[in-house]
Amino acid sequence: MLVHMERAQAEGPRATGRNVHRLRTAAGLSLADLAAAAGISKTTLHGLELGDGNPTLSTLWALATALGVSLGELLEPPAPPVAVTRAAQGPRVDGAAVHARLLHRIPVRGTVEVYAIDVDQAEQASAAHLPGVEECLVVTEGAVRTGPGDAPVELAPGDSVHFSAAGEHLYRGLGERNRAVLLMLHPASVPPLAGRAGPG
Repeated sequence: MLVHMERAQAEGPRATGRNVHRLRTAAGLSLADLAAAAGISKTTLHGLELGDGNPTLSTLWALATALGVSLGELLEPPAPPVAVTRAAQGPRVDGAAVHARLLHRIPVRGTVEVYAIDVDQAEQASAAHLPGVEECLVVTEGAVRTGPGDAPVELAPGDSVHFSAAGEHLYRGLGERNRAVLLMLHPASVPPLAGRAGPG
C-alpha cells in the first residue's frame, strides 16, 4: 500500500502538468495567453506543464479560473482507457419512487451522467433542475410514466424519451418491476476567461 501511495504522490505534479497542457491546448491558448490570464510567468507555467516544481494552491486556482474548469480537473489523474462499473458499484440515491445508481460521468461539451434506475409504483415529482439540463430515459424492464409535468409519456421496454429538465417533471412506475437507464446532460460551464470574446 505504501508503494502505491508514494507512486500516486509522485505522479501528482506530472498529472497536473499534463492536465494543464491538455486543457490549454483544447482551449486554443498559447503558453503566453494562459500565463497572462492566470497572472503567472510563462516560465512558471512551462515548468508546471513539464511536471517540475510544486505549484501553490493559489497558482492552481488562478489556472483553473483562467481555463474555466474546476480545481479537481487540474488535479485528478487521467481516467483509465476503459472504465468498468460492476452491478453492485456506484453511489446510490433514493427518492419517493426512483432509486438511482451513478454509473459514469462523461464530459461532452458539458457532462453526461449515466444512471441505472428502478422506478416504484408511486409518483415522484422532481423539481426543475438548472437551466440547460436535459434528461434522456431508456426503459429496460416494466413500464414507466415520465416527462415534463404537463406532458408525461408512458414508456415500455425499449422506448425512450428526451426532454428538458429545466421544468418540473415526474416519474411513476407502472409495472411490478420497472427499470431504466437515465442520462442526465449538464451543459458546459462558462468559457475560459482567456478565450472569451469581447463585447460586440
